Amino acid sequence: MRLLFSSSPYPIPTLFRLARSHRPVCSSPPPPTWRSSNPMAILPKSSAAAVIPSEERLATRFWIKYRRESVLSLYSPFALCLASGSLKIDTFRHYIAQDVHFLKAFAHAYELAEDCADDDDAKLAISELRKGILEELKMHNSFVQEWGSDCVNESPVNSATLKYTEFLLATASGKVEGLKAPGKLATPFEKTKIAAYTLGAMTPCMRLYAFLGKEFQRLLEPNEHNHPYKKWIENYSSESFQASALQTEDLLDKLSVPLTGEELNIIEKLYHQAMKLEIEFFYSQPLTQPTIAPLTKQHDPEQDHLMIFSDFDLTCTVVDSSAILAEIAIVTAPKPDQNQPASQIARMSSAELRNTWGLLSTQYTEEYEQCIESILPSEKVEFNYETLHKALEQLSDFEKRANSRVIESGVLKGLNLEDIKRAGQRLILQDGCISFFQKITKNKSLNANIHVLSYCWCGDLIRTAFSSGGVDVLNIHANEFNYEESISTGEIVWKVQSPIDKIQAFNDILQDCSYERKKLSVYIGDSVGDLLCLVKADIGIVIGSSSSLRKVGSQYGVSFVPLFPGLVKKQKEFGEGASPCIWKGQSGILYTASSWDDIHAFILGW
Repeated sequence: MRLLFSSSPYPIPTLFRLARSHRPVCSSPPPPTWRSSNPMAILPKSSAAAVIPSEERLATRFWIKYRRESVLSLYSPFALCLASGSLKIDTFRHYIAQDVHFLKAFAHAYELAEDCADDDDAKLAISELRKGILEELKMHNSFVQEWGSDCVNESPVNSATLKYTEFLLATASGKVEGLKAPGKLATPFEKTKIAAYTLGAMTPCMRLYAFLGKEFQRLLEPNEHNHPYKKWIENYSSESFQASALQTEDLLDKLSVPLTGEELNIIEKLYHQAMKLEIEFFYSQPLTQPTIAPLTKQHDPEQDHLMIFSDFDLTCTVVDSSAILAEIAIVTAPKPDQNQPASQIARMSSAELRNTWGLLSTQYTEEYEQCIESILPSEKVEFNYETLHKALEQLSDFEKRANSRVIESGVLKGLNLEDIKRAGQRLILQDGCISFFQKITKNKSLNANIHVLSYCWCGDLIRTAFSSGGVDVLNIHANEFNYEESISTGEIVWKVQSPIDKIQAFNDILQDCSYERKKLSVYIGDSVGDLLCLVKADIGIVIGSSSSLRKVGSQYGVSFVPLFPGLVKKQKEFGEGASPCIWKGQSGILYTASSWDDIHAFILGW
């Protein structure tokens, strides 16, 4: 039970109508929930693109919109190994050879763009950017000289590099859908469009490498001198390269000013295509070493059981399901002057419901905060699963008392199953959530078991939310409404009310799996209610920014490690000969992910 309406920016009926019409409501904070006192905590991390001001620069909008592609490149096996310093030198040599082929095409594309630009300032800017690429080529040549072999001539261009360079040069030559053939471009403006299109195809490469350089640099130890790829990292994280990336974006903005909406759409398509080709380029690098990502790469469906567990409310959703059920109850409640047939379940009016929900909500919030404070030790303690379990038994008792008050109040009486299903179909899920489950369920060869463990009062809402996204094969473990002829009686069949119920269901599911296979369990959650499952799983991933989860976890010795840095550290250990069984439950370490894109990249890859 996690409901709170007192500071909602929308009246509850308005929210329900928005959900029914499938209009996004996350441009303003959704109604806070019982589980999160921070309204921003229920906003999906990757929804920033939806609220960017119209005056924001073009390249920034594209970079945020296609964040998923940058994350897939970041989590590629090649990038993880390079960042950790464990990348085999032969793989790096192959990469340098491919990148030299690419950079030569990149420099030529700048040359063609400079010819098309009709503005002296633009021509000068492009010329300077081209010089930067030539300097980059010199750095690559210095690597080759250190090795004493000509890896560039020894390594033929691979298909991913060829595909990327052909795309780049075709764009710079004016071979863009909807554009006249190069020889027929009569006016300087038409030629300038080619320069803009070329920058649209080149900007993502510059920004991606600037991004990767900074991400890798943050992971270098202050006095680390033995990292074999420190020179590469320092180059792409340098102020000069960051400035070049920014200059490329500025130039794209300048060249795009006179373009029409249709022409800007073409630039966006070119930008997105370049991002996808970057992913393909990184994943095409041949690795001869084991890697910890993507997780499924090391999974043998004949020998292993991959078990994926996820919470639902605010892990998968933008708004807590209890808020949705409250909306349905209030919106569909009878008017004060409306007579209810004797055969129907008696219901409160909308005004009575709103008042009752408010009282329940206030009481829950106050008592929840008191309960959290009461279970915290006075000082941080060393992680011990049993100690944490005992503390969360008190929270479980509190959750059950709160749920009993909801039932006794009668606020859930008279809800129509069809209204619930319609709300489920319109329920807004976190960006990337549904595509993750779609991909993992469609890949039959993985033979993965997927379970959703949720406090949600109504399993029908969860099933409909997923089925509307084409995901029908999840195992849902949640509470269920009691119905009489598709109308809720106000009673609930309780299955998962508390942290203790969740961990019991988690353990039972693992227990029921085949003893003959190794199990690898992943749990994804966002709240204190998920904490026991998170630490018990082989890999616990926290999504969202729940302050109470971090407060409780930290006091009981749980460490919260950002996912990518954590994987880089694991990859380094793996490269130094660590045990293949590198993932172990009850380690007291949880990994934090900023979005489902990170989770997708880690578990499934590209």
